[in-house]
Amino acid sequence: MSGQALKLSDDQAEAYDALGDLLARAGVDLVDGHTTPLREETSQVMAIVGKAGSGKTLLLAELVTALDDAGVDVISGDYDGKPRKDRRTLAVLAPTNKAASVLRNRGVPATTIHRILYTPMYDPEYEKIADWLAGHGDKPSIEGMTEEALERAKRFYDDHKSIPGALAAAGLKGSDFIQGWKRREDPLDIGFIDESSMLDDKQYEDLREIFPTLVLFGDPAQLAPVGQSGAMVFDTLKDGRKLELSRVHRQEEDNPILDLAHALADPSITFDQFERLVQEAAQKDDRVVYAGRVEADLMARSPVLVWRNATRIRLIQAFRAAYGATVDTLLPGEPLVCDGIELPLKHRKKRIDLEARGLIKGAQVIYMGAGTKPGFSKLHVIGAEQPQVSAASIIKIEAPDEEEPFIPFAARMGATFLHGAAVTIHKAQGSQWDTVQVFAPDLYAAARSNRDEAGQPLWKRLAYVAITRAENRLLWVTRNRLARPMHALSTDDLADVKAELTLTAER
Repeated sequence: MSGQALKLSDDQAEAYDALGDLLARAGVDLVDGHTTPLREETSQVMAIVGKAGSGKTLLLAELVTALDDAGVDVISGDYDGKPRKDRRTLAVLAPTNKAASVLRNRGVPATTIHRILYTPMYDPEYEKIADWLAGHGDKPSIEGMTEEALERAKRFYDDHKSIPGALAAAGLKGSDFIQGWKRREDPLDIGFIDESSMLDDKQYEDLREIFPTLVLFGDPAQLAPVGQSGAMVFDTLKDGRKLELSRVHRQEEDNPILDLAHALADPSITFDQFERLVQEAAQKDDRVVYAGRVEADLMARSPVLVWRNATRIRLIQAFRAAYGATVDTLLPGEPLVCDGIELPLKHRKKRIDLEARGLIKGAQVIYMGAGTKPGFSKLHVIGAEQPQVSAASIIKIEAPDEEEPFIPFAARMGATFLHGAAVTIHKAQGSQWDTVQVFAPDLYAAARSNRDEAGQPLWKRLAYVAITRAENRLLWVTRNRLARPMHALSTDDLADVKAELTLTAER
């Protein structure tokens, strides 16, 4: 075991050493800190699984640091640099922007799977700046760009390792330096995939084609992708290729949210008994709240987590009514969830433009206002490194007992959105929020249904996923009531506009 792994617990150190052996077979020696050129015949997969709090992210971060020390370049979807035969690379990926941002907030340079599938085409002049920032070229002289602007870019890149962010810090817009997007044609090298319980079989096979060495990090207690009968992609791996972290790593003081999540593993615990545990935790620690109603103010940035779609729609309607939104208007600050892209196959390039900027199914965005063209919306993509975009939008407002949603305004074709003040627990996987509201009456309904998933009561799997979305505070909502908002909707907290890129489906 290396000196780096000595910081880790016994089970993490065992996993670290196993991954060290895997990487050594791929030509990356973490012990001596050197690499050999990529061998094309290499193809290997390993999974590190464990429940919330078991230290998967800490282990991933330690491995990223060790690979960087060994000379492996960490790449992202915004810029790869020029290929070299002796160059070894690592990409850290997550299924959604929000999941990737959780890693970035912990110091791990992560991007989404979609962003690694599509690569930007840079203006040749500005690509010289990207090469210089990434350490692959000399400091350039660019017409119209001052020395001070270049230094701003360098400082930003040193702190954040983001090429687009650095160019934006220099005063450029995305449309200045990115000319378009293309599907990746060449394979990559080493891939770390977080939240891999969210992967379906097709995504898994796509990743295996791209990465000769693939490491999956996932939680076996999460909900499996729809249509996979409760199975995760890492369940198929043979003995020795799937390592489990069993020790729970807590903060200096016990985390009551994690304690509740792990209490669900007790096969004898009933829903009523679990609710009593929530009440007891709330009496001892203000990080858990046994709430009698939903807080409308929190819903603007942190959706209520529900099981039933009908509950989701009712809560959204109550949220909009509380803020005075009419059926044919959308207020700046309202949350949305991308529901896909409505474009014919002939508009493949425009689809790539939208997806590459983070507008993929499940992406969480905030409506900032109407765009400059009819049917366009200004949007803030939660978790994206360049969050501010203007996109052709089709926004659907669902209503109870109505088969078709109301569309207050829409482009002819583009990204489609549903309201995001409440989301299903399935859709919330991979995301985390500082404060999470869980709608307990829905979980009670799941318990009454006596349904199982992958050998576990459905309500327990739902409760585990919902609870572990909370980073610092959990509200367990027991009644179907909504508290009046204390503040008007606003976008002031999203005012950091670094680079806005117009995404059109109609040009």
